Amino acid sequence: MSLSFDPKPFDFVAGFTQWGVVCLVVAGIGWAVAALLMFLQGGAPGLARLVDQTLDVFRDFAQTSPRRVWALSVHTFREASRRRVLWVFAVFAVLFLFAGWFMPELKQDPEMAVKNYVSFVLRTISWLTVPVVLLLACWGLPEDIRARSLHTVVTKPVRRQEIILGRILGFLGIGLAILVIVGAVGNIWILRQVPSNYAANLAARVPVFGELRYLTREGAIEDENNNQATGVNVGDEVMFRQFVEGNTKARAIWKFKGININQLAGGQLIFESAFQSFRTHKGKIDQELLGQYTLVNPKTGVRVPLQPFFNREFRRNTYNVLDRNARKNAAGDSSVELKDEQGRVIDLGKDLLSDGELDVEVACLSPGQFLGMARPDLFIRLPDRSFLTSYSKGLFSIFLMLTMIVVLGVTSGCFLKGPVATMLTLFVFLVGRVAHAFFEQITSDKFFDNPKIQMRGRGLFESLYRLPTHISPQIDVEDTTTQRIIKAVDNVELNALWGVKHLFPDFKQFDSTPYVANSFDVPWAEALLPNLATTVGFCVPWIIVGYFALKSRELEAK
Repeated sequence: MSLSFDPKPFDFVAGFTQWGVVCLVVAGIGWAVAALLMFLQGGAPGLARLVDQTLDVFRDFAQTSPRRVWALSVHTFREASRRRVLWVFAVFAVLFLFAGWFMPELKQDPEMAVKNYVSFVLRTISWLTVPVVLLLACWGLPEDIRARSLHTVVTKPVRRQEIILGRILGFLGIGLAILVIVGAVGNIWILRQVPSNYAANLAARVPVFGELRYLTREGAIEDENNNQATGVNVGDEVMFRQFVEGNTKARAIWKFKGININQLAGGQLIFESAFQSFRTHKGKIDQELLGQYTLVNPKTGVRVPLQPFFNREFRRNTYNVLDRNARKNAAGDSSVELKDEQGRVIDLGKDLLSDGELDVEVACLSPGQFLGMARPDLFIRLPDRSFLTSYSKGLFSIFLMLTMIVVLGVTSGCFLKGPVATMLTLFVFLVGRVAHAFFEQITSDKFFDNPKIQMRGRGLFESLYRLPTHISPQIDVEDTTTQRIIKAVDNVELNALWGVKHLFPDFKQFDSTPYVANSFDVPWAEALLPNLATTVGFCVPWIIVGYFALKSRELEAK
C-alpha cells in the first residue's frame, strides 16, 4: 500500500516566520484596540495603566514558581479523578468486546484487515479521549469560580499564570493516564487479533522519498511550450498521479539524496512502489502491466537497467535489486552482479551510490498502456522498525492534540462560563478538523486539484466582476485603473483571511493513523515536528490570553 498523500519535511524557519508574523499582527491589533478603549475611558493615565499591565506579563511569568504550579496540577488531577472520568475505560472495553463482529477476516485480505484493526483502535482512542479532556478543561475554572473554591487559592501567594499552568498540567495528567491505559489495551488487542503468520503486516516501514520529474514521450525534459515536462493526464478528476505512456521514451525519474549503502537492509537496495495502471485497450486482461527500473548515477552517468517487473495494482510491489539479479543469473553461480548498458559489472556502493545520490528512471513497457505515478508511489525501503515504535508515535500525536484542546479549554474558562467555553472550544476544534482545507484553498493562488495551475480572481470583488463577464480563473483581466483598485481591496481581504486561517490549527494533521495503519513509521520531519511546532505555537499565545483574562476578571461575578 502506498501513501495517498505527499509527505514533505516541515520547514521550521518558514513556519516560525509565519507564526511570528501572525502573533505580532494579532497582538498589535489587540493592543491598539485596548489602548483606544483605555484612552477613551481614562485618558493618558489609562494608557499608562495599560503599559504597566503589559509589562506585568514579563514580570509575572519570570517569577513563576514550579513548586506552586506542581501543587496546583496535583490538586487538579485529584479533583478530576473524583468526577469519575475514568469511566471512559468501561466504554472503551465494551467497544473492543464487540469490535471483532465488524472486522474483516485476515484470510481474505491480510493487509486490509490489519489496516482496519489499527485504524479502529487509534480513531477510537482519539474520539474517546477528546470529549473527556474537553469537558474537564472547559468546566474546571468556571465551576471553581461558581463554587467560590478559587477564592481560597487567589488569597494565597499564587499568580494567575500559575493557576492556569497548574490546571493545564492537571488535566493533561488525566488525559495522559487515559491515553496510556487505552493505548496499551488497544495494542494488546491488535496483537491478539493478528496471527503470528501475519505479523509481518504489523511492521513499521521506513521510506526514503525522492523528488519526481518526467520526460516526454520523445525523451525531452521540456515540452513543446518550453515548460518542464509532465506526465499524461488520462482524465482523473484529481491530478494526484500523472501517467507515463508505454513503449515510448517517456519516463518518471525519482532523484534520491543522502543514500548510504550502510543504512540499507543488509546492504541491499529495495524499492517499494504502488503505481496505478491505466489501459487504453484490453490486451491480456489477466496480466499486469510491465514496467522497468533503470538506476542512474547523476554524477558519472552510469546507467544500469534492471529486469522488468509486473505492476500489481492496489498492492505492495517490492523489488529487491540484488535478489532479482541473483535469480536472473543465467550462469547459475551465487554471485550478484549489476551490469550497465555496455555489459560492464557495476558495484552498487562504489559506482552508483558513491556520492549518496541516485536517479531511478521508471518506464512502462506495455504498448498503448499507461502507468500512473506520484512522488510517494516509489521509495527506497530502509530496515523496518517495530510496530510498537510507530504505534507509540501515533499516540504521541494524539497527546499533542489533547494538549491544544486542554489549553484552549482552560483559556476559554478564564473569561466564559462552562457551556459557552465548551461551545467555543468545540467550534475551534471542528473548524480546524473539518474546514482547514477549505481555508487553505481560498487563501491559495493554486488550484486545489492541480497545484501547478495558478488561479486568478480569488478576491470577492474581482470574482463579482469575472462571474457576469464569464472570465476563467486562468485568464488575466485587463490592466486598468479600476482593476488595480479592485485587486488592492481584494488583497486586504485575502490577507485578513490568511490571518484567520492561521488562528485555527489544523487538527487533522495530528491524525497519524494513515502512517501506522499502512505499516509506515511515523516520520519526525514530516509528521511529529510539525505537530510539536503547531502545539507550542498555539499554546503559548493562548496561555497569555488566559492570563490577561483571569487577571482582569472579577471573581465575585459568577
